[in-house]
Amino acid sequence: MIQSIPVSSQPAPINVNALKASCAACSMHQLCLPMGLDDADMSRLDAIIGRRRKVPRDTHLYRMGDPFTNLYAIRLGHFKTFQINVSGEQQITGFQMAGELLGMDAIGTERHHCSAVALEDSEVCDIPFARLEELFSHIPTLLHHFHRMMSQEITREQSVMLLLGNMRAGQRFAAFLVNLTSRYAARGYSSTAFQLRMSREEIGNYLGLTIESISRLLSRFKKLGVLQVSNREIVVLDPARLKAMAAGTEKCD
Repeated sequence: MIQSIPVSSQPAPINVNALKASCAACSMHQLCLPMGLDDADMSRLDAIIGRRRKVPRDTHLYRMGDPFTNLYAIRLGHFKTFQINVSGEQQITGFQMAGELLGMDAIGTERHHCSAVALEDSEVCDIPFARLEELFSHIPTLLHHFHRMMSQEITREQSVMLLLGNMRAGQRFAAFLVNLTSRYAARGYSSTAFQLRMSREEIGNYLGLTIESISRLLSRFKKLGVLQVSNREIVVLDPARLKAMAAGTEKCD
């Protein structure tokens, strides 16, 4: 399970070295540490963070159509976002983990375009967006970094469209696993041994594949010596080959 070091959400005198040490393991490090904010700016950012709260497994953080008030920084756990189509069926639009922000989809229209549900017992920090916008005017580098985060989110969505539109089933699944490994590595966790927090059915829904196809691909990758699989426990035995499969330079179907 991804671990995180608790950080108080209440404004208080700050020991900057201690704050930096704790922020390194906190989802908010994406908003502050990369820019080298000074003591005063870090204090101001810390002061606007709202309550830290737990979100039990299978519980909604917000629902499609809800009014937008907060962004949510994931401190611990995993979430899925999804929409309900005209047929009343769920379409998963993404999986999020500690160190990522939820809720950016609602900034333009002030209503959420998808629902977010915890895949396991999780924890988030509420970030009142109105207060964050006020802070942008005082800390231009924070605004610049936020724009970069939004750009990265758009790029990721475009990558998903490419994934679903042009790739064969095996390549889609390989690309999905490579994406997970890179995100875990960026957070300082193992990129070769991890537990899938989402079910095979949920992975299939996201990738446009059946649950039978996901099970078949797991067996196929295991037989090829690329993965070791035990229920949801995954060990990547050959990362280079997995990346080649995702890139389409090696056959995997």
